[in-house]
Amino acid sequence: MSHFLSQSWLLDRRHALRALGTCISLPFLECMVPLRAAEGKTETPRRSAFIYLANGVHSLNYQITTPGRDYQFSRSLKPLEKHRDLITPISGLHHPGALSHHHNCISVWLTGGKLGPSDKNSISVDQKMAEITAKHTRYPSMEIALTGDSLGWTADGVRLPSMRRCSEIFASLFEEPKGGKTAQRRTLRRKGSVLDANLAEVRRLEQAMGAADKGRLEQYLASVREAEIRTRRADAWLDTPLPAVSDDDRKRTNRDVPATMAGDYFRTVYDLIVLAFQTDVTRVATFSLGGEGDAFAIPEIGITESRHQLSHHGGDPGYMEKLTKYDTFAIEQFSYFLTRLSETKDLNGKPLMGTTMALFGSGMSYGHSHGNANLPLVLAGGSDLGLKHGSHLDFNQGHFKGYQLDKPGEHYSLCSRPANPNAHMSNLLLMMAQRMGVETEKFGDSNKVVEL
Repeated sequence: MSHFLSQSWLLDRRHALRALGTCISLPFLECMVPLRAAEGKTETPRRSAFIYLANGVHSLNYQITTPGRDYQFSRSLKPLEKHRDLITPISGLHHPGALSHHHNCISVWLTGGKLGPSDKNSISVDQKMAEITAKHTRYPSMEIALTGDSLGWTADGVRLPSMRRCSEIFASLFEEPKGGKTAQRRTLRRKGSVLDANLAEVRRLEQAMGAADKGRLEQYLASVREAEIRTRRADAWLDTPLPAVSDDDRKRTNRDVPATMAGDYFRTVYDLIVLAFQTDVTRVATFSLGGEGDAFAIPEIGITESRHQLSHHGGDPGYMEKLTKYDTFAIEQFSYFLTRLSETKDLNGKPLMGTTMALFGSGMSYGHSHGNANLPLVLAGGSDLGLKHGSHLDFNQGHFKGYQLDKPGEHYSLCSRPANPNAHMSNLLLMMAQRMGVETEKFGDSNKVVEL
């Protein structure tokens, strides 16, 4: 193989992986453009972060009841009040494809896909954004999950792997590979050879495969392709210097925090995302605070039950109070993230908040009944991308009798059946994708673009 700086090995857009007599076209890759393309960039980077809270919220204490600019913050959202001019709480959106498959809420949150027993997921919006931003950054995106799976899905329906330990995330972004660049390049190219050998083995097995194996094979090939993409990108960026990191930032982020110190862990992850954005090693990040079935306890604030356990409170006042406390705690940490984005300067000397959109929320609204309409969502930042905040954007208005928080049964039904069936969350994701520079008029099951 030629030395990669010569770029004689660059892939053509028409290049494809061939197996089983079929072709799988590759998406746009870093190795399809000149390696130094990033040097010509002049525009201020656009960025997006997505933060997922499992099992919905205690909706009676979360719901904002007044639309528009004169809304009052609910109990759970109170920690965001100081960011009022930078955020938009959103009510009434839902994913139609998730309504009958509540266990897939986290899987479709950023895809708008429909995941039945035989369905394959579609690309997540973060990865759609990464197709645009990847040519400028060392990493197309970063996927972090305290427990469980990541939020990111490729165009082939492959879920991206996630990272958890803060020190490992820091090392992957800001530290030289062990053994030096030469050893790392040798390892990467050996990995590429292994992938090629695996594809050759698949070809040999073709004749022996039955119909039941076809779906598994497709998934396997998609995984191999994703591994090949990552390997080629890592090779292409080896000789590009890593960004300098200050001692203060290193101390803040290059550390491991036990799960029993959830607040410290959340803030460290948020600091890592801020540092990654500030140094432009990536422009897209996702962070899952835990999956639907494995969201952890928070003993530091007196919560020893898992979030999943609290969400199935059965009307128990003690559990409902703890769930509200958990919601408020998670939102407090998100508020910290917004503060850090506001006080950290971008390349142009302005706050990162202006060029960063941050979406916080859940794919479920009311965990006890697995209600997944009226999703709890807060969009922040992005003023330099044209977003205008300061109002409660309520898609329920005009489609229901009004919020009846004094009648829990009435309100919980709003969380299970959308008041406005046309208010798809994919409409919001489409708007965010377009603000990131994605040229598309459709995303997931979108039917229009959210105006903000």
